[in-house]
Amino acid sequence: MKLRPIALGDLSIASINLRHGKTAPDVSDILPSIRARGVLQPLLVRPSGMSFEIVAGRRRYLAESAVAHEAGVPIEEVLLPCAVILEDTTDPDAMEASLIENVAQAPMDEVEEYEAFASLIRQGRRCES
Repeated sequence: MKLRPIALGDLSIASINLRHGKTAPDVSDILPSIRARGVLQPLLVRPSGMSFEIVAGRRRYLAESAVAHEAGVPIEEVLLPCAVILEDTTDPDAMEASLIENVAQAPMDEVEEYEAFASLIRQGRRCES
């Protein structure tokens, strides 16, 4: 696996992406963070001809696309952090990687959230919704 920035225009959602669907998902929960800081967690992609398919990270991709559109920035100028998996990865291998990434994203429990926000507030940060 190799980490590298890839232009938004060189990415498409893989048909084997476990969250691939005909309707776009709601990304309103991650839009404020992406507007403020950009995409911090790399998308998992694999080569597809001269471009790349998104195996995991569809919502981050769509949110960054929305932010670029809002700002009027051409998609060729927007770079996303990507983890490129091997070219010879089979569809089942890619689906397994997508599943692992999506299942591994365990949400914080209420106590962990409280402690994280309290720490930010103690450090002078405001927590806005």
